[in-house]
Amino acid sequence: MLGRLSAHLFIGLLWLLHFLPLSLLAALGRGLGWLLWHAAGSRRKVALRNLELCFPEQTLVQRERLAREHFGWLGRSFLERGLLWFAPAERLQKLVRVKGNIKLAEQGGAPVMWLLPHFVGLEWSGPALMLNQASPGVDMYQAQSTPVFDTRMLGGRSRFGTTAFVQRSEGIRPVLRLIRQGYAYLNAPDMDFGERESAFVPFFGVPASTLLAPSRLARSMQMRVQPIVVTMLPGGQGYEVEAGEPLAGYPSDDPEADALRLNQWLEARIRERPAQYLWVHKRFKTRPEGEPGLY
Repeated sequence: MLGRLSAHLFIGLLWLLHFLPLSLLAALGRGLGWLLWHAAGSRRKVALRNLELCFPEQTLVQRERLAREHFGWLGRSFLERGLLWFAPAERLQKLVRVKGNIKLAEQGGAPVMWLLPHFVGLEWSGPALMLNQASPGVDMYQAQSTPVFDTRMLGGRSRFGTTAFVQRSEGIRPVLRLIRQGYAYLNAPDMDFGERESAFVPFFGVPASTLLAPSRLARSMQMRVQPIVVTMLPGGQGYEVEAGEPLAGYPSDDPEADALRLNQWLEARIRERPAQYLWVHKRFKTRPEGEPGLY
């Protein structure tokens, strides 16, 4: 947990570092990832366990190499967050390569849910959307334990465009009101939120507590669900933000089948860039009744 002073120091460090060229900042981020690999033992174990569950066909050496690479990207994502919080829009635009129809939400028709999987570059999806299309967006978020850090994080996320933020503890009703007012919904549901409104759906062949709410919400609001995938590029090359085509036939009248489809879609995307998925999260923490824990 970050204390108040530690939070101020960390934010100040990010402000100083954001002036550096991205190539140098990326090198420092990889160095931070190396330190985290050695210092954050509990998260290292979580990442290795996740990779063991999801890639049992790989050897231990292969999975450890993948985990080490993941920590390098993770370290970069921490330090490069300063760019999102402090760099001018002109610089961010030069760093982001947009693929696909990122203007879908402003083109009329049904409201849009932007589906944001937890790749390490996830934080770049909001600025990329808000700088490249005109629709307002609403995001549901988990409040940080340190108010200083929470304020800075929200300030960074709301720098561009028209945005609204709803704490997860407030529930979905404020989000529904904003969707009816024309807001698109930024939704990152691919985490373990417990058993509430979830079902155990295979993810890499392992039953995982998976939210049914995205399907139900999209169906009740007749939303188009557009995946937004962020890829961090090597060195100083920047970031690729891919706005995919809306998922055809989604949602259906079967939320559990829809959850399986999303998991299968996400598996395919993870296999394209496995080191950049957020493996330090306990994705399989919640287990079916009577089944032992996996961590």
